[in-house]
This record gives sequence, C-alpha cells and structure tokens, in this order.
Amino acid sequence: MGYSRFDPGVQSRPAWNAGKVVGTKRPLTQKQIWAVRFFLDREGRLRDRALFDLAIDSKLRGCDLVKIKIDDLVSGAEIRTRAIVIQQKTGRPVQFELTADVRASLHAWLGCRGGTKSDYVFPSRVDRAGHLSTRQYARLVDEWVDAIGLRRAEYGTHSLRRTKASMIYKATGNLRAIQILLGHTKIENTVRYLGVDIEDALLLAERTEI
Repeated sequence: MGYSRFDPGVQSRPAWNAGKVVGTKRPLTQKQIWAVRFFLDREGRLRDRALFDLAIDSKLRGCDLVKIKIDDLVSGAEIRTRAIVIQQKTGRPVQFELTADVRASLHAWLGCRGGTKSDYVFPSRVDRAGHLSTRQYARLVDEWVDAIGLRRAEYGTHSLRRTKASMIYKATGNLRAIQILLGHTKIENTVRYLGVDIEDALLLAERTEI
C-alpha cells in the first residue's frame, strides 16, 4: 500500500479503474471476425483489413505487431506462409503462420503501400519512417469492435491476440502448443492468459475415455 492513504487530498478521488472492466479481454468469435472483415471491406480500408488479419494470425502483442517490417513477411514477390519475429517483452523469437486469406489482404495492402523491405508494414501517418503507434492500434481496435456492435470495454488489442489461440485450445486442449504459439516462457502464463479454469479441465477429462 502506498502513502496515498495518508493524504487527505486523495481520499475522495475515485480509483482509476472505478466503473471500468479490467483484466482479460474477450476473444472474438468466428462470426465476429467475419463481421469486422465485412465492415473493413465495405469501407475500402485495405490497411486496416491487413492489420486486423495479421493480428489474428500472428497472435502477437501490439508492440510487436506494429513493428513488423515488410522483409519479415515478404520473400521475393510472395507473402511468406510462415514468419518469425523477436518479441520485445521476452527477447525470444516466435513463429506464426500466414493463412491464404491473410496473405491476400497483406498482398493487397502492400501493393498499395509500396516501400522497401526495410520499411514498416504499417507506417505512422506522422512520421513515414516510423511505425503505427500502439495507441493508434488500440484506437483502431476500439473502432472495429464498436462498428459491429460490441462493447469497447470488453474488447481490446489482446482480444485479437487471444482469438486464434482460444480457438485452437478449444479444438485441441493442447496448452503446450498454445504456449509456443503465444511465445510464453511459462505454461502457467498461458493458463492465466486463456482463462483456463477447473471447468475447462473437467470438460477435457470427460471427453477422454481410457
């Protein structure tokens, strides 16, 4: 506990998280993913569609996603089917797949964007040599979820990071695979991140006959 409890000036000040939903953000469902894609396609937002698709497939934190360079994703004239980046938080490499639909949206965006292989995939509008900020990325996610009728307080950038991981976990129950895909150093972090609880464990056990 800090010294603020002794300061009369802050006794009536509300907590920073008063009335806010904090903690784990919800992952998107398949239906919600397609709803966001439909919205972005209808609006002709090539960059945002590529950013959204890459966020889902890569399962990266926002700080790593916005720093991806063209060379990380492109080999020759083609979009790679697999890519690897060094995580800012852990300093360790993490690999991810790029599915056909995601490669198509990236190809469309990069064809419009141009640039060299050393450039960021998603440049800053303020500094063309820099990358999209994590704050702006968070604002975009807020806009996307709001556009399809979801509550901003319940979703965020980590919703996109968790989405595919949650789907894979529900389909396989393989926590070790999810740990590798998310680049977590400890499987306990993966358990907390996915929100795995006793009910999940019992359901998996019930489906396993010996």
